[in-house]
Amino acid sequence: MTEEIVLYETDDNIAIITMNRPEKLNAISHELRSGVSEALLRADDDESVSVAILRAAGRSFCVGYDIDNDSPERAERRYDALKWHGSLTEDLRFEMIPWRMRKPVIASVQGHSLGGGCELAMYCDLTIAADNAIFGEPEIHFSNAGPGIVMPWMIGYKKARELLYFGDFIDAPTALDLGMINRIVPLDELEEKTLRYAKRLALISPEALEFTKLSINRGADAAGFTNAMQAGLDVVAPLYAAKTDVGVQFTEIRQRDGLPAALKWRRDQFAQYDD
Repeated sequence: MTEEIVLYETDDNIAIITMNRPEKLNAISHELRSGVSEALLRADDDESVSVAILRAAGRSFCVGYDIDNDSPERAERRYDALKWHGSLTEDLRFEMIPWRMRKPVIASVQGHSLGGGCELAMYCDLTIAADNAIFGEPEIHFSNAGPGIVMPWMIGYKKARELLYFGDFIDAPTALDLGMINRIVPLDELEEKTLRYAKRLALISPEALEFTKLSINRGADAAGFTNAMQAGLDVVAPLYAAKTDVGVQFTEIRQRDGLPAALKWRRDQFAQYDD
């Protein structure tokens, strides 16, 4: 029997959603995206649930979208900006589900939280990170970006530009200092501390939580948040179809030698300029 790719359980009035693709560090596939979407919406519709936790099995929260996958769908949209726009629209819709839910969502993060996984955690209302958590959006190394250009709204333009331009990683203390996360806990206490945090939050009446979240989100939207997310996607989508020198070389190495070799090729180029 194949193990489910997304697990759903409840603890009193807490919904616990677990991404369960640990062998791929919870890289986002079509199946994982669909499963997490359904689970989050299920929690939002369940009147007995006040708070949702989004967590992951294995050593990493999520390393972003599964680019080690030459599926027919991916091959079909290569160099086609319109098809990429459609695909990225679905990705952004998925990532923003926690933001659009009526109920608060707590991201519980260990290990890598990269690319779309980093964006997904930022769209959650609150984030608790283990002391080994690493955050970043390295996809610019192979000429991609987004789809959710949310980081500037969370940590400010100067630092977001640095992280998005260079694709660098930051550790949990840095993420806490920047306001990207709320708390850091020891790795072996992450599950327990996240559940306690959620149970404390669930002591607030669900009506108060729902309308406080709505008020915050409405204020963000008055400042242009949702329009900014869509505008960012519209701008970066053609980049996925562009035939850049770096992108072509990265793809060639990945297809010939595997994704780890392609990632190492780029890391080695940056290593000579590390401080």
